[in-house]
Amino acid sequence: MNFELDSRAAILQQEIKDTWEENIKKLHYSNKKAIQEGLEREFGSIYIEDKIKNFCDLGSTPFSIVAFHNKFLRQIRHSFVIGAYYPALTGVCSLGERVLNHLILLLRDDFRNTPEYKGIYRKNSFDDWDLAIKVLSAWKIFLPEVIEKYEKLHEIRNKEAIHFKPAIDTNDRDIALRTIKTFQEIIEKQFGAFGTQPWFIEGVKGASYIKKEYEKFPFIRKVYLPNCVLVGPYHKLELDNGYWKVNDIEYDNKEITDREFADLLEKNRTGNPI
Repeated sequence: MNFELDSRAAILQQEIKDTWEENIKKLHYSNKKAIQEGLEREFGSIYIEDKIKNFCDLGSTPFSIVAFHNKFLRQIRHSFVIGAYYPALTGVCSLGERVLNHLILLLRDDFRNTPEYKGIYRKNSFDDWDLAIKVLSAWKIFLPEVIEKYEKLHEIRNKEAIHFKPAIDTNDRDIALRTIKTFQEIIEKQFGAFGTQPWFIEGVKGASYIKKEYEKFPFIRKVYLPNCVLVGPYHKLELDNGYWKVNDIEYDNKEITDREFADLLEKNRTGNPI
């Protein structure tokens, strides 16, 4: 139930086609104008064209659960939008390291019986990215795509961002944009509210639901479940004063499989007899 998404960049970049009906085109023009005016109020009118381009180039924020990265990623994106490219670059590298630290410190007690625990249990912080990535990979916390992206982020940090390189004086925007996008891909895959992650029940349209077998997995139990609501297949979501509210019914005290849950959910949505 707790997640964050800012899709304004996608709306600004959406092509308004001549074949659309006039009322639809007017609505889209109106939405874009409102977003542009909002960005001007948010970031200031000076160099507003450059700021809007920066905002659009960043793309939408990752559709992620509310976790320990959202606040600082928002600050990094704001820095990039106003043209503070180097602070945005160094910030996202630091945030990448912070996420590694947070995950290891949050989850390590659940992995006391693993060989990796011996190398990290006494430390309160970690600046060795290779070690942190290796540990989280061995614990099956990171998905394969996330491992690849994190290694790419680490390489950018060492070879282009943090260690001195004269070229950054002239291409700070390009490097910052590439680095932020890499981190956003990590967030979308590892902390995504939607997607094909193995902990989501397959074949369910709309919202995502955690598989029963993953509920006790440390990463899911400590990161995802605190931002979730326990529901049955007949629940309904309603918008109340800008917040989503769950309405559900009383159920018999019995277990059903994930597949049964998905089938009952689909029947309930389509109005078919249950």
